[in-house]
Amino acid sequence: MYESDAGLLAPGRAGSPAETATGDSAFLQAMLDAEAALTRAQSECGLAPAEAGQAVTAAAADTGRFDVRDLALRARAGGDPVIPLVMDLVAAVSPDNRPYVHRGAASQDILDTAAMLVAARTLAPLLDDLARTADAVARLATVHRNTPMAARTLTQHAVPTTFGLKAAGWRALILDARDRLSAVRESLPVQLGGVAGTLAAFEAYAPTDDIDAIDPGLPLVQAFASELGLAEPLLPWHTLRTPIADLAGALAFTAGALGKTAADVLSLSRTEIGEVTEGHGDDPSAMAHPAGPVHATLIAAAARRAPGLAATLYGSLAAEDERPAGAWHAEWEPLRELLRLVGGAARCAAELTGALRVVPYAMRENLQLTDGLIVSERLAAVFAERIGRKRAQEVLAGAADRARAETTDLSDVLADVLDEEPELAGLDLGELTDPARYTGCAGALTDRALDRG
Repeated sequence: MYESDAGLLAPGRAGSPAETATGDSAFLQAMLDAEAALTRAQSECGLAPAEAGQAVTAAAADTGRFDVRDLALRARAGGDPVIPLVMDLVAAVSPDNRPYVHRGAASQDILDTAAMLVAARTLAPLLDDLARTADAVARLATVHRNTPMAARTLTQHAVPTTFGLKAAGWRALILDARDRLSAVRESLPVQLGGVAGTLAAFEAYAPTDDIDAIDPGLPLVQAFASELGLAEPLLPWHTLRTPIADLAGALAFTAGALGKTAADVLSLSRTEIGEVTEGHGDDPSAMAHPAGPVHATLIAAAARRAPGLAATLYGSLAAEDERPAGAWHAEWEPLRELLRLVGGAARCAAELTGALRVVPYAMRENLQLTDGLIVSERLAAVFAERIGRKRAQEVLAGAADRARAETTDLSDVLADVLDEEPELAGLDLGELTDPARYTGCAGALTDRALDRG
């Protein structure tokens, strides 16, 4: 028994705008929109009567007359769903208008254009979710501009930083993703070239005997693009897959950018760290068990899958001849899945960051886990000015060894050291060993990052 893909194994995108915008019905509608726009464009360019454009548009608007499953099964015969769709669309219009359905176009013209329409329609809510995420993260960065926490390198405490700077870094990546996706969305082109990308068929159908005096294909491409609100390509791109590759790259980057935030949340929300927790809003089920980082988990899953899908799309760049066998066909499912995956991740990111709970007291406690060693870089620099670099390193190494052996705080050991090193007399150990006083330019860097619109 046939069942549609309800997203049972894809909770990250289930119920998201991206899922709706990329479903079989959405692709069917996009193909119909492309067919109708092509006939209208031909009417505008004098290649078809005005009533043909109106008739095809009316027939294409009634998606209920087309059976998606039937189209899928019949697509096996010709290798793509446009072929049976055109047959059904021809049957749906009056005999006088049937010659103008799909006239001069190749199946790839319609399916590629439909893919660009689907992408444009998916990117709109995706970009909205990125904007929501960026706003939420900006608020976190502002509130926690000076909230000290341990910076971690290679999983270990390094020096103090601030949560504000970490959040500002998340936002920077999110805005990078926004900029890339926005640029790609603006450049998504129609596809129109005919069988071999020469637009020859449209010239053949031109109503004139003086074929050499006109070039109907080029204005038709412009009119087709205008009808659909997509970009006009420089050339037919049947085997020049820059639009797909650019879209794949921007989507994969977005998944990774969101994945960075998710990775940090997953790490910082561990029970033994507890510096952030995911909020669960008004979900009553969340009260019965510890709040798990569900949104971060789903984003992390998307970030791991996206590069592989993008790799398939990049692999299709190596397409032979003027229309390929297999390379184009290999794009359809990975492109849809990538749009779904990243669209779902963007929705999860907006929900995650909008309800993220920051735990400053846990950050302060964790700063003390190394008994003061987290500020040893600062101490080394201050000591070196008075007793030289080599001696400073010896003093600090000895103090650190003693602190570990005696399981005491480094500042307590250093109090004795200062008595033994006259050159170090007068130093304020309380100030020097306070992690909150060694966050460098974190505040200024946060401010600068937040200035970016």
